Amino acid sequence: MTTVRLPDGPTSPGFVQNLEILAGRTRAWRRLHDRYGPAFTVATPRLGRTVVLSDPAEVKALFTAGPEVADNIDVNLGQVLGPGSLFSITGDEHRKQRKLLTPPFHGRRLKAYEEMIEQETVREMASWPSGREFATMDSMMRITLNAILRAVFGADGAEFDQLRAVLPKIVLLGSALVALPIPRNFLGRFGPWARFAAHRRRYDRIVDRLIDRAVAAGLDGRDDVLAMMLQSRYDDGTAMTRSEIADELLTLLTAGHETTATTLAWTVERLRRHPDVLRRLVSEVDAGGSELREATLLEVQRVRPVIDVTPRQIRVEELQLGRWTLPKGQNVLISIRLMHDNEELFPRARTFDPDRFLDVRPGTFSWIPFGGGARRCIGAAFATLEMNVVLRTLLRDFTLEPTDAPDERAHFRGVALAPARRGRAVVHRRAARPAAGTVAQAEARA
Repeated sequence: MTTVRLPDGPTSPGFVQNLEILAGRTRAWRRLHDRYGPAFTVATPRLGRTVVLSDPAEVKALFTAGPEVADNIDVNLGQVLGPGSLFSITGDEHRKQRKLLTPPFHGRRLKAYEEMIEQETVREMASWPSGREFATMDSMMRITLNAILRAVFGADGAEFDQLRAVLPKIVLLGSALVALPIPRNFLGRFGPWARFAAHRRRYDRIVDRLIDRAVAAGLDGRDDVLAMMLQSRYDDGTAMTRSEIADELLTLLTAGHETTATTLAWTVERLRRHPDVLRRLVSEVDAGGSELREATLLEVQRVRPVIDVTPRQIRVEELQLGRWTLPKGQNVLISIRLMHDNEELFPRARTFDPDRFLDVRPGTFSWIPFGGGARRCIGAAFATLEMNVVLRTLLRDFTLEPTDAPDERAHFRGVALAPARRGRAVVHRRAARPAAGTVAQAEARA
């Protein structure tokens, strides 16, 4: 019989370890890493005794293990997003569902979203104040919510307004319920779970009406996500049920828009404190380029990952993982934060330096803001496109004032790590400029 071998960790009471993590997870992770190395065992809220990994070889081994070996942890977002969500289902069911949901976020369909995202960005930024400091995160949340709503449902309407009202409530309350061990019967019908259930029932009614309308009008010629889901079939020819569609749409609508908006708020926060990078980005956008902008977004996600851990649970009797032997049921967190802090992977890791990604693509098992393996975020390509378009539009249409204010600290919102002051900015609208191609044509004629 093989003896279980877990990494060392603190011996203080579990509730003390929990409090330290709740007070500041990034600070706690770094302190434990400095003391115990790239793997340690710690008591975490919701998960109990948990192994935290950040050694690249061990992380790669866990990511590439099949879902029958290590899969999602049961206590996670799936509890609030529903049993049909990608966060809830496992094994072969997860593989089949993911296969159905992949096409809308890749290739030709993905490219078709670019103009729509820019439209939503221009519309929202038209209300930005000039010369007065404001928090950008609320605007970014509206942009990303409207964009994903249009991508999912294809058009605007009364139900959109209702979804815009209920989804932020679901995100805010759901994030708290994921993070905190609140019993489902706490305070009865006045408790947080009861309020969340009421929001969910309202959401389900709205989606049910949208499905009825789509089916009645016909799906031919529609290329939105809802139409695709209604027409898609599993390998055995069966269709997705309405509850599966509702759960998956809620996953796309909530998990996608908040994290993307938060990364954009962090992008504003970082650029204001790095004026040299900001100046180069403005010159690049005026010339019609994109390489530095793409590298900047990669670097923002490295130094300020919005989701700083990705979970797994061991499903086999035991798993030999490098130095460790993990038993069945062992919860594991891969620390994205500690991976991105690794000096061997990213020299001068605490320094914001987009140039590190110019002409260099990040490693699949080292740069992991979207997670990895079979559980990698299905909307990663859509989120990347969205961030690129929003940042391009901001730099093209506005001058972003630098600042010497202290860095905004990270604030844990239950799931995402957001800038505590919500990405404060001061902007001035730029004069309209001709496109780079138009300038070149004028110079050629001259």
